[in-house]
Amino acid sequence: MWPSLYQDRLEAWCQLRKKSAAGDISTCLQDIDQWWAQTPWKPYYLHMDDYEKWPDPWQLLSDNIYCDLARALGIVYTMLMLDREDIDTIQIAETDRGNLVLVDQGKYILNWRGSRLLNIEPTNFTITKSLDSSELDHLLG
Repeated sequence: MWPSLYQDRLEAWCQLRKKSAAGDISTCLQDIDQWWAQTPWKPYYLHMDDYEKWPDPWQLLSDNIYCDLARALGIVYTMLMLDREDIDTIQIAETDRGNLVLVDQGKYILNWRGSRLLNIEPTNFTITKSLDSSELDHLLG
């Protein structure tokens, strides 16, 4: 269940990051994907073209409004704060299947149909726009 109070969301997110800091990569990514999949959904909160103005992770949790792009952003923020060496590349991709998070050059796909982590060839969708995690580092402060 998604925490209704901001302070509770912060605490739950902190616990997620602690849990995800170690262990195998697949379990880590599955936990992160499942946690963000439980957010309340609202259409069109963020837009890819406005990425310079996207909220930092604390504002994202405070606003508590999550379109699929906001969920993807939360997933990316979580992984960036883990600083795991086995997570090579992170990318937010606007596709014909929604806004996805591609990890390790698309080896893992998050934010796909709820809390289902995929480990497939990324040929089942077409990328129209994408942002590398390095383009989002400045939002972490």
